[in-house]
Amino acid sequence: MKVDSIKNGFVIDHIPAGKGIELYNLLGLGELDCQIATIRNAPSRLMGKKDIIKIDADIELSLEVIGFFDAGITVNTIKNEVLVNKTHMQLPERVENVCKCKNPRCITSTEQELSHIFRLTDRENRVYRCLYCDSKLKSYI
Repeated sequence: MKVDSIKNGFVIDHIPAGKGIELYNLLGLGELDCQIATIRNAPSRLMGKKDIIKIDADIELSLEVIGFFDAGITVNTIKNEVLVNKTHMQLPERVENVCKCKNPRCITSTEQELSHIFRLTDRENRVYRCLYCDSKLKSYI
């Protein structure tokens, strides 16, 4: 399989195998009018298998969302077909409007204009809790 090189854009690498489409949807990449390649189950020395997303456009990419999805992902920035930056993701301390609180008694379920905000309460176990009701958020991975 051959996927062309990227002139200006991003390579989202080290996505857990089979999870690339979930990240693609979470980032809203289907709304873009540019070339995007998703590669599933690519061989990886470190992970066995991995997914990769290649975006051939200089877009605004939410590193917060990517880090929330999985802190093991790397984002490579490409300019003029050259790797100019490699960012290793970290769990963000806070995420806003990425997920919705599942607690039916949370104020966010009745106040529609209120942002869904979660804060990181346990980095080791990847636990996020709702800022308003303290409900635990189920993680993506």
